[in-house]
Amino acid sequence: MPSDRIRDHAGQGAATTVAAHRARRRLRADRARQLADPLRRLLLTGAFPDGVLPHESTLATEYGASRNTVREALDLLRAEGLVERQPGVGTVVVAHKYPHGLDRLMGLAETLREHGQVTNEVRTMGPAPAPAPVADRLGLAPGTEVLYIERLRRLGGLPLSLDLTYIPLDIGTGLLGADLENTDVFRLLEAVTGQRLGHAEITLEAVSADTHSAAVLEAPRGAAVLMLERLTHLADGRPVDLEFIRFRGDRITMSGLLHRTR
Repeated sequence: MPSDRIRDHAGQGAATTVAAHRARRRLRADRARQLADPLRRLLLTGAFPDGVLPHESTLATEYGASRNTVREALDLLRAEGLVERQPGVGTVVVAHKYPHGLDRLMGLAETLREHGQVTNEVRTMGPAPAPAPVADRLGLAPGTEVLYIERLRRLGGLPLSLDLTYIPLDIGTGLLGADLENTDVFRLLEAVTGQRLGHAEITLEAVSADTHSAAVLEAPRGAAVLMLERLTHLADGRPVDLEFIRFRGDRITMSGLLHRTR
């Protein structure tokens, strides 16, 4: 019947309108992410010395985006805890991340020496049987005792990372009386062994903070943390330090210089 065809046509028109609206929203969300990424980079590299971002209209003009897209991009950065809106001031930077290079083998205090003092709270330290995967990575027989160290590391008093370290006991015993609160393990390993460290194998991934890690790092339970697994070798190739380091993702960035090889 004609009335049925009219209703069908009207229904199809409504569905088309809804689909078009959703497509526009997806497109704007895509553009917001595309704008948020370079803005995040500027925030983290100190491009706004006074801590205040340009006005939304300025950003819209500079990046060829609509005001709505700019607002959504700033909302994304606000959700990450990087900026906030202050009445009468505008959008201001409220968080700072510290750079951690991945192209040099350095301890945390060495890496961040320009940003403040790194201190260590030694939570646990002593001999312990190595779990089978740990023993395998260190080239030891399963169950062999190793020196286990758990440290909470702070920068400027703020929790930055939770480090779980395993060291062969023949080397680790030389660290038992050392000043681990103010000295990187890397420096101590070189002093005890009389060798330079050679290289390290690393794996970096994002994981959810377990209840214990979140509490120690003073981070929300389930928050994303950067997990760095690092196996460090002496210059002669012997593996001497296996670490599982959980960094607060809102306080650290990882960077490196990569070369393309054929």
